[in-house]
Amino acid sequence: MLTLDPTKIPLPQLHQYLLGAVTPRPIAFASTVDKSGNVNLSPFSFFNCFGYNPPLLIFSPSRRGRDNTTKDTYENVLEVPEVVINIVNHAMVQQASLASVEYPRGVNEFVKAGLTPVASTLVKPPRVGEAPVSFECKVTQVIATGDQAGAGNLVLCQVMLMHIKEEILDEQGKIDPFKLDAVARLGGDWYCRVGPESIFKVPKPLQTIGIGVDQIPEHIRLSKVLTGNDLGMLGNVEKLPGELSLQTIRNQPDFLQARTNGGEAIHRLAQAYLKQGRVEEAWSILLA
Repeated sequence: MLTLDPTKIPLPQLHQYLLGAVTPRPIAFASTVDKSGNVNLSPFSFFNCFGYNPPLLIFSPSRRGRDNTTKDTYENVLEVPEVVINIVNHAMVQQASLASVEYPRGVNEFVKAGLTPVASTLVKPPRVGEAPVSFECKVTQVIATGDQAGAGNLVLCQVMLMHIKEEILDEQGKIDPFKLDAVARLGGDWYCRVGPESIFKVPKPLQTIGIGVDQIPEHIRLSKVLTGNDLGMLGNVEKLPGELSLQTIRNQPDFLQARTNGGEAIHRLAQAYLKQGRVEEAWSILLA
């Protein structure tokens, strides 16, 4: 295990470790204007949603590590406390990256990146026409976390109006992650794409209280086959299966074969059921 004191390593190395580990990070493609009306557009991956009553987004145009200067976006929100945060999808990721180039102040990145400015309804900065989702926001507060190179500037943005393209919605009117096709930042030059091969569901124990891994019988909990994720799924049930479920499993050919081959074979069979999301049946196999 590599253990590092962030105060005792060079800033570029610290930056590399932080951004390499804290991933994936969503991207705030922020459009702003200065007091003269000049438009700026830039992506920031220090970004997330921090509340919904009121709806609050926060992103951070940090101070530059090489010379401790501040970015145009930061200067703009101090002059005109409004911003449009646009969501980046795969179809526009190269253009969003191009907009991150440090052009001289006053250069319009919409033009440089070949993106379409669309007039906002409530705020001065335009939104990105190609973006699947755009949030018109008023800046309620800017919090500087320091005055040295690499320090963050937290821009608190209250969402005033949302624009969502209807083609990314599912039949229930919710945003479909497959249709959104969002991208996120990793470390270095790496990005990730939220697509079918990378999306999976983890049921949340919101309505029931799971028994917990500590309540799993020791011979299962200390299995050489079952992983931590497997145990997490087993511990997320409210109660163990009843005798009827156990009896049903006992009569199934795959269970009879696994029982003939011994304990590890039973655990492998239960694991196969867990991979299919069939948690109760997996429990029945382990207990039968």
